Amino acid sequence: MSDAPELIDSHCHVAEPEFEADRVAVLARAAAAGVTTVVCVGAVGRVDNNQPTLALAGTRSGVRVVATVGIHPHDASTADDAAISALREMAGAAGVVALGETGLDYHYEHSPRPVQLEAFARTAALAHELDLPLVVHVRDAHADAAALLRAERPGAGVVIHCFTGDAADARRYLDLGALLSISGIVTFKTADALREAVRLVPDDHLLVETDAPFLAPVPHRGKRNEPQHVRVVAEAVATVRGARYEAVAAATTANAERFFRLVHETT
Repeated sequence: MSDAPELIDSHCHVAEPEFEADRVAVLARAAAAGVTTVVCVGAVGRVDNNQPTLALAGTRSGVRVVATVGIHPHDASTADDAAISALREMAGAAGVVALGETGLDYHYEHSPRPVQLEAFARTAALAHELDLPLVVHVRDAHADAAALLRAERPGAGVVIHCFTGDAADARRYLDLGALLSISGIVTFKTADALREAVRLVPDDHLLVETDAPFLAPVPHRGKRNEPQHVRVVAEAVATVRGARYEAVAAATTANAERFFRLVHETT
C-alpha cells in the first residue's frame, strides 16, 4: 500500500485498446501513486463501445474501477431510439455510477450541431429519469452547453469533464451547481486562461482527472497518459491555487466520492 494521499481519477478510458497489453500494470502503478478509484468512461464510439467499460468494473490491481455509459458527441448521429434504449439498460448494470460522456463538441463537429444538441438533451433527460449524475464533454460550445443544462437541470448533478474554458465559462457552470474536472491541460504553457478559472472554483466543486490515454500532463506530454498521472494534475492544481497538495487531494477525493456516490458502491 502507498502512503501517498488518496486520489480518484474522475475520468479516464482504461477499457480502451491502448491499455490492452498492460492494463494490470497500469492499474498497479495507479495504486502505487495513491489512486484508490478510477471512473472508467465509456462512449468512445457508438453505444456498443460501452461494453468493455462495463466488463472492467470491479476491483483490479488494488484499484476500484467504476463505470459510466454514454454516447460521445462525436457519435451523436448514432443516438437513435434504439441507442437510447440500450443506454437505459446499460445504466442499470453493476458498477455504473453515471451517464456520459455526452455533450457538445463544436471543434470537430463529427456530428452536426443540432444532432449533438438532441443527443445531449436526451441523455440529460435520461440521467434525470434514472437519478444518475451526468458527465459532460464540452469543446468550443460552453454557451450552448450551459443553456441546455439550465433547461434540463439533471437532478443528480453534472460534472464538466476536462474543463477547458475561462473564468467566465467556469462561473456559468458553477452558477448551475456543476462540478469542474481539471485535466493535464492545466500544466500546458498555453493554458493561462484555464489556470485563472481553476483559481476561482470552490473547493467543493473541484475534481481532477487524466482522460487517459489522452492529454498527458507535463512532463509526460506526448506520451500515453495513464491514471497514475492524476497525481501530477492534482499537484499542478495545488500550485495554481496556492494550496497544499494534500488539501487538494482530500477535497477532490471527497467530491468524487460524493458526486459519484462511491461510498455506496460495492465491487
